[in-house]
Amino acid sequence: MTGEKTPVGEVRPSQLLWTYGPGALVDLPSLSVVTLGIDRWEVNRCQPIEEARLLAAVRKELGPQVESLRMPPFQKSDIVDPFSAEAYVGVPVRPFPRWLRCVKCGLLSAYDLGLFECKENRFRPERTRFVHNDCRGSKGDQPARDADAVPARFLLACRNGHLDDFPWHYFVHNGPSGCKGTLRFFESGASLQTENLWVKCDQCGASRNMAHAFGKVGQENLPRCRGRHPHMDQYDDDCREQARAVLLGATNSWFPIRLSALAIPLARDPISQLVQDGWDYFADLDSEAEVAVTINTLKKTGALPGIDKHSASAVWEIVRSIKEGGGTGGVTAADIKGPEWEVLTDPNPPTDWPHFLSKAVAAPKGFEKRIAGVLMLERLREVNALLGFTRVEAPEETANPADRPLRADLCKDPPKWVPATQVHGEGIFLRFDEEAVVAWEAHPTVAVRNAALLAGHRGWRNARKLDPDEGYPGIRYAMLHTLSHLLIRELALECGYNAASIRERIYADTEGDEKQAGILIYTAAADSDGTLGGLVALGRPENLGRLLGQALDRAAICSSDPLCSEHTPPDDRTLHAAACHACSFVSETSCEMGNRYIDRALLVPTLEVSDAAFFDKG
Repeated sequence: MTGEKTPVGEVRPSQLLWTYGPGALVDLPSLSVVTLGIDRWEVNRCQPIEEARLLAAVRKELGPQVESLRMPPFQKSDIVDPFSAEAYVGVPVRPFPRWLRCVKCGLLSAYDLGLFECKENRFRPERTRFVHNDCRGSKGDQPARDADAVPARFLLACRNGHLDDFPWHYFVHNGPSGCKGTLRFFESGASLQTENLWVKCDQCGASRNMAHAFGKVGQENLPRCRGRHPHMDQYDDDCREQARAVLLGATNSWFPIRLSALAIPLARDPISQLVQDGWDYFADLDSEAEVAVTINTLKKTGALPGIDKHSASAVWEIVRSIKEGGGTGGVTAADIKGPEWEVLTDPNPPTDWPHFLSKAVAAPKGFEKRIAGVLMLERLREVNALLGFTRVEAPEETANPADRPLRADLCKDPPKWVPATQVHGEGIFLRFDEEAVVAWEAHPTVAVRNAALLAGHRGWRNARKLDPDEGYPGIRYAMLHTLSHLLIRELALECGYNAASIRERIYADTEGDEKQAGILIYTAAADSDGTLGGLVALGRPENLGRLLGQALDRAAICSSDPLCSEHTPPDDRTLHAAACHACSFVSETSCEMGNRYIDRALLVPTLEVSDAAFFDKG
């Protein structure tokens, strides 16, 4: 902690995109740390990921200076010598909050004052901890002995992505004060409610309970936000957002802003596809000889698998054709799902691309009028990229940037790369008959359900001071989204996969040239849990028909009925109707919309609504 590297624990690489990315707090067993900006990471240890469509979308958001998507650094061996260079491979972090509390005497002080010491444990990094040297207890009458110190559990955060230490002296003295006395933190009751948590100044005797730091009272008792970014060692000028107290480990202290894309073939010719995937390697080449050198380099690094199977002359012909306008070297499509829909609905889908292996099958018996086609994806790859994060409020979909929480940056300067992860898996794609969907949308009862969901949507956004006329995905999306959740729950029971490792992608865009109506349910786990083959086997007509029937039967009655089926979004300004954890909610890592816009009355008759179901008996 004195300028040298000290291993303090470990997290999975994928968690650096979902939970513990730059600016996020990692609550370890004995201490808390903040992940530093990506400009502090060892970029040479971050392996690049090739995904042209996603990189183009990232550049549109963050700027053309972004050169690559890269995986977080990780140790290549499970057993590592704690004193070797490999032991120091990882993501840089720093202790935060800087204020610590002695568990024995209650001393509350900043680490920088030197009252606490870091005890390193090379063999068990997760046991690295802080101690209060020569602690004599709360009354000072006990033998001097080192006592454990833990992070102070309170912080300040604001809607602009800032995070700061809690202003303990300011808070206990009810504003600016010349008193610099020692502070103590103690509990006064049996419970750990904020009313029973107190901070006291030893010198002047001022004390205050932590309940005064929250709610409307807290706004009066806390100073203005200082604009601090602890992961960048930086303070922003003139932050006008109200700082609010948050607890260490609270989920609203860090919300990732991510983009994801499926790796799909963009060209029928395999060599053209490879060149487009790795266009950054070929864009500046001017001769066949330079192409040969590049291919040899890519073969050694493994950065573009399969390129070494083609001759330099063949690759150079493709590169020259692209440069002369016979193809496209960069992907300009803003809609990530649009190209995916085109590939998934192609009459002759690719069957031999390394990251996309598919097989078309017939619609399950009894569902031919509703389902136009089924595609079993025996192999697929999903790539996720981290763009930034927000605090206090989750990022919401809106066309007006003023309505969004400010996206905090991953580093001080415009990033030249962004963290990304790739996962391999399998999936099932269902394409619904467009005529059947349009006929269902025109039903008067469906229009009533649509109006109820829209009213809940408008009330929800009004309560958060967002434009109520934006962000509503439509009744088609709600129906497809609900069915996706029901299938995820049913598939998790049948295929043996962890429910959290099954994800969804909903295709319900109606504004383009071709209206979309489909769902993709796939496994996307960082380990072998995504490639066992159990999910794609359930896409066969005989299996899928049975699963669809079971899912719809379970959805007809919820264990929380009649409360669940009678729920109306306009009354409490929510984003779901007949839906709850007992019948249709799934893990938030599985859902692309955070369990919003769900209504099982759109699929099957319920106790409250019987004639809005897409899957009726007729």
